[in-house]
Amino acid sequence: MKIEKDRVVRFHYAVNEAAAHANGETAIETSKDREPLAILFGHGNIIPGLEKAMEGKQAGDSFGADVVAADAYGELREGLSQRVPKKHFGNQRLEPGMQVVLNTNFGPRAVTIQKVGMSVVDIDLNHPMAGKDLHFDVDIVEVREATAEELEHGHVHGDGGHEH
Repeated sequence: MKIEKDRVVRFHYAVNEAAAHANGETAIETSKDREPLAILFGHGNIIPGLEKAMEGKQAGDSFGADVVAADAYGELREGLSQRVPKKHFGNQRLEPGMQVVLNTNFGPRAVTIQKVGMSVVDIDLNHPMAGKDLHFDVDIVEVREATAEELEHGHVHGDGGHEH
């Protein structure tokens, strides 16, 4: 069964910056030591460039995909800095360059610490991978029809998916 809209796809991946991959550096993130990731294809569950590279593949396929920044986490945008009261970080020891998850009104968000003051912290709201071209190595584990409930909810249930 080929990967197309409204199908459930379970896959393993390894990702690295494209330049680092070209230099033979190891992946910065991989799913190979845990359960495969499960997505409802065509519903924006993964970055657009990786979704496009997966279309038409099937279980058992392994491939590499280069995804430009614009089709990954977007270009690095200037002016996305914000000053936040230090209390929002709890007792974490903060240092410039550190990436942390900050709870916002829109849910958890990965941010990069720019400067730490006595009572405030300057953060960069760009995604940590914004502005970076990426390389993915992907192994498709399973492709199946989505259930009516998965289509209604817009995400996968069961193995590797969401539990209600």
